[in-house]
Amino acid sequence: MSGKKVLIVNAHQVPSSLDGSLKSVAEDELSRQGCMVTVSDLYTMDFEPRATGEDIWGVCSNLKCFSYGIEAYETCKKRSLARDIMDEQKKVQEADLVIFQGKLAVSLTRGDQVWNDMKDSVNADSQAYLWPLPHGVLYLCGFKVLAPQISSAPNFTSEEEKNGMVASWAQRLKTIWTEEPIKPRCTLKLL
Repeated sequence: MSGKKVLIVNAHQVPSSLDGSLKSVAEDELSRQGCMVTVSDLYTMDFEPRATGEDIWGVCSNLKCFSYGIEAYETCKKRSLARDIMDEQKKVQEADLVIFQGKLAVSLTRGDQVWNDMKDSVNADSQAYLWPLPHGVLYLCGFKVLAPQISSAPNFTSEEEKNGMVASWAQRLKTIWTEEPIKPRCTLKLL
């Protein structure tokens, strides 16, 4: 789709890894389609993933009791969050498609039905592990979420299987602009 803006958020430190290959094929295929592709390589950028007081620039609204959530909200309104955060937020806001590429290890400690249904399974469903991300976090942040592309267990698969995963991703990218978003199953309503 010529002229579309794509942001690939890459969160893997090894460029020669399966994740690196998946990022490269996305960058190549989407560029071939005429998209303007930007890659935010979080490791190369030395991006700080933790929420810390360093994110807040300027005077805190409550000097006696620091609350990250409140201070981040207030500084965001004043556009005075740390520059790296503001830059990444701008990239996300301008993108027509955001791809989060990286290894993912999700820890579920909730007692909800999704976890209860899968906790005893040795090969628990990857979709269930990912459930909080597309149906919660991303949806509540305003994303229209496409079905995840799951390439699992790269350390336990052959080169042929890895090549198949990359080829599958490349094939999907050819029609990604026609995909319908998943239907979120989040009942929380934000004001």
